[in-house]
Formats: sequence, C-alpha cells, structure tokens
Amino acid sequence: MLQTNLTDNIHFLGFNDRRTALFENIWPIPHGVSYNSYLIVDEKIALVDTVERQFIDDYLDQVELIIGDRKVDYLIINHMEPDHSGALKALVTKYPDIILVGNKKTFGFVESYYLKPAHTLEVKDDDILSLGKTRLQFRAIPMVHWPETMVTYEIDNKILFSGDAFGSYGTLDGGIFDDEINLDFYEVEVMRYFTNIVGKYCAHTQRAIKKLADLEIKMIAATHGPIWRTDLNWVLSRYNKWSNYEMDEGVVIVYGSMYGNTQKMAETVARRLAERGIKNIRVYDSSKTHSSYIINDIFKYKGFIVGSCAYNNALFPNVETLISTIAHMGIKNHLLGIFGNYSWNGGGVKNLMAFADSIQWDLVHDPIEEKGNLKVSTREELVALADAMADRLKG
Repeated sequence: MLQTNLTDNIHFLGFNDRRTALFENIWPIPHGVSYNSYLIVDEKIALVDTVERQFIDDYLDQVELIIGDRKVDYLIINHMEPDHSGALKALVTKYPDIILVGNKKTFGFVESYYLKPAHTLEVKDDDILSLGKTRLQFRAIPMVHWPETMVTYEIDNKILFSGDAFGSYGTLDGGIFDDEINLDFYEVEVMRYFTNIVGKYCAHTQRAIKKLADLEIKMIAATHGPIWRTDLNWVLSRYNKWSNYEMDEGVVIVYGSMYGNTQKMAETVARRLAERGIKNIRVYDSSKTHSSYIINDIFKYKGFIVGSCAYNNALFPNVETLISTIAHMGIKNHLLGIFGNYSWNGGGVKNLMAFADSIQWDLVHDPIEEKGNLKVSTREELVALADAMADRLKG
C-alpha cells in the first residue's frame, strides 16, 4: 500500500502488484504494475477510480482510515476495466448511498460486470461537479482504450485524472512522483504499456490529445505508474510521437526457425544492414521473445523484416501469432521485407505475403524463399533485400 497527498485534500491510494505475471493475462510484466486510485475529501467526498479486486480489503480500510465515519458520496468512473473498477461492488455495499459518476456508456458496463446501480450521475463534456471547494470537470476520450473512457480534471489545482492514458507498467518502488524516480527505468515500461494496451487506438489517442490541449495541466494522475508533476512533457511528447507513428531509423527482424536455416537468413540481412550504416537493428527469435517486446520495437523503428520457415504448409506458429497481433493492432507506416525457408513444401512466405496484402505496408523487395540450407545465390538476394531496406530508410 502506498499513500501520499497530491494536495491538502487529494489523497493518492496506490497498490503494487508484484505477483501477476501477465497483464490482462497476455502481456508479461516482469517489473509488476501499480493500481492507482484517488480520494478527494471536501464538503463531499469522492473517489476517482478504484483498484484491482485482490486489494479490496486494504483499499477500503485505507479509505476509512482517512475519512473516518464519513461516507463516500461519489465514485467517479473514468474507466470500467476491472483492474480499476474491482472495488466498485464493495464500495456500493459499504456506502449504499454512493453516487456513481460516469458518461452515458459507463453504466451499461457497471450493470454487466457488477450490479444495476441505484444512484448515478451522468456527465457530459465540460460538466462540472462541485464537492465544495473542489471542482471537477469531465471530458470523454472514447477508445483510449474502451468506449466509455473519460478523464476528470480538477480545476483549481489543474490535476488531470487520466485513467489509463499516460499510464505505465512497473511498480512504484517507493517513488510515486516523476521527480522521485529514475525515468530511464520507465522509458521501456511506459512505451510497452502504450504499445501493448493503447497502441491499437492511435487515432483515438491523437483525438484525445487534441481534445485536452486547451486544459492547463500541472499534474497528470494516471491509474498505473508514476504521477507526473514536474516534467509532464516527458510523457506527453512520447504519447504524441507514438500515436503519430513517428519512428526512428532502424529495423526489427523477426524469424521463426526449427533447424537454424531461417535464422541464417535473418543473420545475413542483419549483417548487411549494419554494413550499410543502420545502427538500430533488433533481431528476435519468435520462439524466445514474447510479442509484447517485439511490438514495442516495431512502434520504435520504421523497418520490419520477417521470416518464417514452412510448418505443416503454413507459417511457423509463433510468427503467425505475432503477425496476427500486428494486423489486429492496425500498426501503420512501416517498410516491410519478407523471407522464408522450406524443406519439402512451402507455406511460410506464401502466408507472409497474405499478411503483406492485408496490412498494406510498403514492401521494399520481392520476397525471398530458400529450400534447405542457405545457398550463395540466396545470400546475394538477402543482401539485396537489406540494401533495399537501407536505401528506403536513408531516403
């Protein structure tokens, strides 16, 4: 349990999860994750989002420790995903007169997940809720990353309670605010959180950034990761860059190989790219590295070269999983290269070309396919593929 104050009357209630291995049961979180909630104590008392259900008891105890015998008047629901609404039913049970605050899409989710709410307050863009001296303003930012997502802006202290937007993987290991931690650690965790969770919704993220641009924001209080109070541009500029698909010069090479022949092809391409002056080259064995990390680098670098051996007349399964995820996320604006290997029948390159047709990235060279061990003639083709990619990257 982590507790501190954002202002005299706004309390941070945070819980570190170091036990969960996969966020959303998909994405590895070796450094854990935090769940952040906020308690505002005024003439009326409001909670902004809650925490994951494993922390319910400690969460309710901490709220009671701060407010004593008073009741919680409002629960503001920026986002209904269960890692943030996990304590909703327990709060309604403990404080039966609590008013749930959300937009027109929120309360259908409440009923689907927990209960039919007895007391609700539907808010629209720029509606203001007064708790006394504290005034809260609301704006919807749908599909960042659920349809009901909204943010809450505390007008007087200029705090943006941003829900999942501007969040991060990684526990808060003592430090809670951005000026208390080494941001080098969060460089990867913030980006991986964005690319894994929000990355499918880049266009919606851009709309949200523009929609919030007129607000004077002095602090960003997300539901995961650190609170930003000193260098807000650190996280804002990165979200803007990633959601605009602004990438660095570099190439991600991913392969699926059973006996090493497809790997030899990947190594040949990587070496030639280095000879051509490309310094950011990331080579991944799809069987070893989780797609979470590969996708992160795909958002970072403009070039993507993928190779697969044939496996039962189809793609190598781990490559198939990766490209299916990439296609589902709708990642845009990349340069693409394709290669593969087979022993007695094809399937790898054929299916990678189907991926190329569907994703509509710019194919820099004809696909290259080898039968069996890597031959001199095919090595020359792979060098040509690397050259084509380097030429395009260097403009």
